[in-house]
Amino acid sequence: MRPDIPQGLPKGLDITVPNVARVYDYLLGGKDNFEADRVAAERLVSLAPGVRETVVENRQFLRRAVRYLARDAGIDQFLDVGVGLPTQGAVHEVAHEVSPEARVAYVDYDPVVVLHGGVLLTEPDRSIVVQGDLRDPAALLADPGIRGHLDFGRPVAVFLLAILHFIADADDPYGIVAAIMGALPSGSYLVLAHVSADGVRDDVAEGAVALYSRASEPLTPRTREQVARFFDGLDIAEPGIVRDYAWRPDPSAGAAGPMTLAWVGVGRKR
Repeated sequence: MRPDIPQGLPKGLDITVPNVARVYDYLLGGKDNFEADRVAAERLVSLAPGVRETVVENRQFLRRAVRYLARDAGIDQFLDVGVGLPTQGAVHEVAHEVSPEARVAYVDYDPVVVLHGGVLLTEPDRSIVVQGDLRDPAALLADPGIRGHLDFGRPVAVFLLAILHFIADADDPYGIVAAIMGALPSGSYLVLAHVSADGVRDDVAEGAVALYSRASEPLTPRTREQVARFFDGLDIAEPGIVRDYAWRPDPSAGAAGPMTLAWVGVGRKR
């Protein structure tokens, strides 16, 4: 085994190809990344300085959304798809501050992420981590681990944060979201954060897309109007589809937000 690959990681791991989860981890200040990931992340920051602020604000939005759902909406079941490498303030940690009995199922298609998550995110009878691919929603929803952990007869909050922009149009991202929400009962929620090129120079957007074309997953930025389509048929919670820092900000955060690159929203199934 190469000395720069921690023991226990899956065989065949190619650390020469930037991995989107590890790039995200690096931008958050994590340690679960390799040189190719760090180089790609720094190139991305040089292209679009708002990238680092975006990933930080995305995590803050996650925390605020979980608190809102657990405290104000009475949600005690969460399905976090595309969880990425574990960081502090994960869904189950925030939910348990409000609802100690809340149950969380984490999903990721990356075996390295699942390996890490199995160690750092699982709590008996509270949170599990399973391997699954958002591009196959039927298989994901049928996963015996998820079905045994969550009660799909009661409302579930589905978190799709920083994942749908890695689903190409050819894979029908709108159909995927509709299939997942269609399988859940009334009162369930969709929580979404999606990278956009709105307000970004064309050359910067093209450069970012080109950079991710050499990573583990290509990038498909979408406009605010395209992001809003994911909420078709759902009641969107105030303040609507906004930049991540503007969604129910903590009063202590101040009025001004950073220049970020994501649209976010929370919608309730009728």
